[in-house]
Amino acid sequence: MKRSFSLIAIAGLALLCARGAAFAGGLNLGVHAGISIPNIRGSQTDIFTKNFTSRQGPYFGLTADIPLAGKFSLAVDLNYTSQGGLRRGMQPITMDMSGLGLPPDTLVFADFRNETILDYLELPVLARVTFGNKLKFFFDLGPYAGYLVRGKAVTEGVSTLYLDEAGTMPILVPPDYVEPLVVDLAATTDVKDSIHPFNIGLAGGGGLIWPVGPGQFVLEARFQLGLSDLQKDPADGNTQTGAVLVSLGYMLPVARHR
Repeated sequence: MKRSFSLIAIAGLALLCARGAAFAGGLNLGVHAGISIPNIRGSQTDIFTKNFTSRQGPYFGLTADIPLAGKFSLAVDLNYTSQGGLRRGMQPITMDMSGLGLPPDTLVFADFRNETILDYLELPVLARVTFGNKLKFFFDLGPYAGYLVRGKAVTEGVSTLYLDEAGTMPILVPPDYVEPLVVDLAATTDVKDSIHPFNIGLAGGGGLIWPVGPGQFVLEARFQLGLSDLQKDPADGNTQTGAVLVSLGYMLPVARHR
């Protein structure tokens, strides 16, 4: 409920500012697209959350620059942003392994590749300060809210299964229990239902603005720091999102209302 209220509050603030700017003149609207380089942040002592590294995904959306006073403005976006992370090596298997005949809640480990893909519809509202004349540069900072539209885990690899993270206790094939059990872990698993639908965080960055034709190009690099825990069940770990976003956009001025 708190996350839903935060998303509504951020959206309401953005709409009010945009409405005022449109009547006062000076509003710029545009599109941008680029790359998201996200990671999953979590405890390095938790077997479910450690050793994640960055992956790459799409980042694109609509953008508005709403003038406030002098060098200050409000940057408001509506973006499709790919979050998540990549983990390689020995790790617990979170898919159903009940067919192995092991006791309930037994952790099974394997050496494989696990890419977690979490795609959000995000609304950042950032305070921006801009310097320069023809070629301008800017910095911005503020909150963002996101709604999860897709969540999946893509696993790849063929590995022996183990009962320990160190890989010293292989699961053996019955009935002789001599040969280790080797399985193909290639799968795509929907994990959306195990992830909180809303994500609140902090975003900021900087970039360049240069006029071309009737509008202006905007090159920006931005960071995102998620503040909400992703997992609904704490037993699955407690992680947050994080990302570096790089985009190129083009904005056009909106005529003053009479």
